[in-house]
Amino acid sequence: MLEVTPIPVLSDNYTWLLRAPQGDTAVVVDPGEAAPVAKALEAMGVKLAAIMITHHHTDHIAGIEGLIGNGLPVYGPADSPIPFISDPVKPGETLTPPGLGPTFDVLGVPGHTLDHLAFFGDGLLFAGDALFAGGCGRMFEGTPAQMQVYLSELRKLPGETRLYCGHEYTLANLTFALAVEPDNVALQARHAQIEQQHARGAITLPSTLAEECATNPFLRWDVEAVIQSAEAQAGHALSDPVDVFAALRAWKDRF
Repeated sequence: MLEVTPIPVLSDNYTWLLRAPQGDTAVVVDPGEAAPVAKALEAMGVKLAAIMITHHHTDHIAGIEGLIGNGLPVYGPADSPIPFISDPVKPGETLTPPGLGPTFDVLGVPGHTLDHLAFFGDGLLFAGDALFAGGCGRMFEGTPAQMQVYLSELRKLPGETRLYCGHEYTLANLTFALAVEPDNVALQARHAQIEQQHARGAITLPSTLAEECATNPFLRWDVEAVIQSAEAQAGHALSDPVDVFAALRAWKDRF
């Protein structure tokens, strides 16, 4: 399995550095800043071989210009305003970044932004801001239906899949999750664990999709306790999963 190293950037973002075991090259996902990435590459004694981008928000792309060199491939969503994309990719395609070995499936995950992609391969899911540990991205461009559809697809991935997302939001997300589902024992235990990690200043990622399906309300729109909480917020019955999801997302936006 690939080695994955977190690089903290900006206030609460993560850039992810991927390399094959003992490899001398690396690929980074969503470089929000160039300097921390360059420092990490130097400390590890590896050269940058490629960049992968999930979506066009500045905190995920601002480091590209400072890192690219001649011929360095930059994979990112096609039909997107992102500068410096040399190898545009679309949902349903695959890519094999140089120096890594595994092939990644390109998944369309519109909602946070319409161009948002996720990359799945080698048991790893790089989801950007589409799916967080304990939560999901705010809708800036898409619709609840678009987000609920792609989340339905993500939760079909193997439970052992490791989730790498773009921000350290886990504790805040799980605090909201407890408001939605206070009697969820697995959620209570996870929240307590994350509180301890957060108090130590430790990174709370990756999680697994099994953990997310058990504790993340945005993957639990068909659980009766979650439906009841969403209905209480909406003020009326909700029979459609999209409507449950939309009520949860609106609640989280004002939480």
